[in-house]
Amino acid sequence: MSSIRNRKKPKRVVVNDLMQRGYVYYLTQPVGGHFHSEFKPQLTPKEMLELGVFGGKYMTDCTEEFPHAWFVHAKLCPERHDPALNYFEVNASQPLAAWRANGWIHQDDPRGWFQWYCRYFMGRRHPDDERQIKRWRAVKRHVAQLQKHCCAGDLRCRRRQRQAVLHWAYDSRVL
Repeated sequence: MSSIRNRKKPKRVVVNDLMQRGYVYYLTQPVGGHFHSEFKPQLTPKEMLELGVFGGKYMTDCTEEFPHAWFVHAKLCPERHDPALNYFEVNASQPLAAWRANGWIHQDDPRGWFQWYCRYFMGRRHPDDERQIKRWRAVKRHVAQLQKHCCAGDLRCRRRQRQAVLHWAYDSRVL
């Protein structure tokens, strides 16, 4: 009975940003914890935002949904996508329209994988988790290409591919 008393009530999150109005989800797991056994991202969402991902444009209107600390040193540009803000200073993104056309977007996460990851990191668990984790695991083929074709520590080698890998929470700076 004490374990029932010690359970926290899931936190309710209501999203109202430019892409979602009134979307509700619940945080049922601890922040940054209880990840699927096959999901081992090397970077947190905060680290990714600070390093520079998605040309700084991603989630500039979502600061109310996530911890303020994530955005203190984030490289953001609300006006436009700016590849100079990316860690490797190259564009490694496809337009959101391409993601939609390929069926990679789930309606609950209209911004794509990184939005899903931010919410997962915060403690949301969702029916789309398995698919998203499978997509994350598939990026390992790019990690393998970097390891095969680049000398360790040569951050100039395959910068676009390194940036793309960074967008998936793999730390391509250490390959």
